[in-house]
Amino acid sequence: MKVHPRCSYCLLSRVHLEAEQSTDDEELMHKAIIGGIEVMNSIYRPGMPAAELSTAIHRKAYAILNDNDPYRKMKELSSNTAARFLPVIRSHVFNGDGDDVATFKRAVLAAVIGNYFDYGVMGLDVPIDVFEDTFREHFRRGLDIDDTDRMLDKLSNVVYLADNCGEILIDTLVFEIIKKMGGNITLVVRGAPILNDVTMDEVKEFNIGEKVDRVLTTGSNAIGVCLEEAPQELKEALENASLIISKGMANYETLSEESYSPIAYLLKVKCDPVGEDIGAPKGCSVARLIE
Repeated sequence: MKVHPRCSYCLLSRVHLEAEQSTDDEELMHKAIIGGIEVMNSIYRPGMPAAELSTAIHRKAYAILNDNDPYRKMKELSSNTAARFLPVIRSHVFNGDGDDVATFKRAVLAAVIGNYFDYGVMGLDVPIDVFEDTFREHFRRGLDIDDTDRMLDKLSNVVYLADNCGEILIDTLVFEIIKKMGGNITLVVRGAPILNDVTMDEVKEFNIGEKVDRVLTTGSNAIGVCLEEAPQELKEALENASLIISKGMANYETLSEESYSPIAYLLKVKCDPVGEDIGAPKGCSVARLIE
């Protein structure tokens, strides 16, 4: 996905958020914002990949703040909230009907809804205090773009690119049904903290590695997947996958610039530029397969 003019002020708003999470020093907050503006002035150009700009801006902010994980408290809150409500979510997905295909579709829907509970997207209020009611509402609505039927014969060797903390616990329901249906799963998480994305720390904390066949990392703290910084093992996994499942907007922004297929994008559309690019209005629940 290419950068959109609206990405500029959204990125700066996110720098402001992470600066507030990292420090009470207003002067340092100003420096982080100025650093983001300097990066934008230096490299911003129409038609550039969106993630190339966002990665550079966030890395600059982290360096100025001298903080490699300003979202740590938000990540903990997300994880605790998802863990609290996971039994309720699980009861919606594994409802006792014994139908693996229907269960897979419900698990994908639950995972997409989990992507809605995000921090730092401008204009998105994260309703943690009404998590269960919000989840039920979106579950009743279902998927706005639903290609899950076309994914069913492609689950033998899945590469699953994770997105945010918290929602990764909901993703484990997708892992469970894929494994039940005979598939293997390679989970991919960020190589180092960036935003509120999953890293190996959360994989270990919640024993997520036990639910998949192997866990790889992107090799860096780049937004999404930067193939220039990715380990060869990940590149080979992507090339050999029967299906790549790409979770969230950041992974979409990067992998939509590549030619891997088949690839399923699971996400809640949380901003207009992504919506315009993927062909779904803001607020839509998307499970789109590209072959």
